[in-house]
Amino acid sequence: MDAVRVTEPYETGRPAAVDADHVASRDDVVGVLRSMINDFRKNPDAWENTTIDSYLDGLATSLEDLDQVYADRGEIPPSQPSWQLVAQLLVGASAYE
Repeated sequence: MDAVRVTEPYETGRPAAVDADHVASRDDVVGVLRSMINDFRKNPDAWENTTIDSYLDGLATSLEDLDQVYADRGEIPPSQPSWQLVAQLLVGASAYE
C-alpha cells in the first residue's frame, strides 16, 4: 500500500468573527449572540461547528476543559463566571472540537 502524501494544509473552520473580549453585561452577551447569528448567516461554511449538535458539543467540551485552560495559564478558574466568560465560551464553541 502506497503512503498518502498530504500536500495541502488541513484546514478547519474558524470561530465566529465576533469580539467577546469587551463584554461586561447581559446586554453585551445578547449583542455577541446577535453578531454570531449574523456572522453565521453570512459565512455558514466558515465555522468549524455548523450544526446545532456540533456547536453544543463544542460548548460542552469547552466547559469541561475550562479548569485545564486556566491551569495551563497558571490561573485559578473563577468560582462564578463573568458575562465576558459566558460570551467567550459561546464564541469559542463555534470552533472548539
